[in-house]
Amino acid sequence: MDALKLISQSSMKEQAPEVKIGDTVKVHVKITEGDKSRIQIFEGTVIAKKHGGINETFTVRRVAHGVGIERVFPVHSPAVEKVELVRSGRVRRAKLYYLRDRVGKAAKVKEAIR
Repeated sequence: MDALKLISQSSMKEQAPEVKIGDTVKVHVKITEGDKSRIQIFEGTVIAKKHGGINETFTVRRVAHGVGIERVFPVHSPAVEKVELVRSGRVRRAKLYYLRDRVGKAAKVKEAIR
C-alpha cells in the first residue's frame, strides 16, 4: 500500500489549481489529434468537486447554443495545462446541480466580493 502512495505522490502536480464551487474558470486542455497537439479552452462554472488526493476531479458546466455541456476534469491530469480564474462565485451549496434545471439569468451565480 505504501508503494501505491509513493507512486500517486510522484504523479501529483506541484501547483494544483485552486478552484472553488461557483467559480467561473477557463480550463486549458491539451488535445492531441494524430501527431499534432493544441490547447483548447473550456470556460464555464464549477458545479462540483469530488474525491480527493490523486483522484480529485472538478466538473465545469457551460451553455453553448442552448445546450448545456458538462466536462469532468481530473485536477492532476497532464492534459490540463492550466486553470484560469475568471471570476469567483458566492454560493451556499457544495454541489450546484440545481443549475441544470435553470435557464437564462436564473442560472447565474452571484459574484463573491473578495
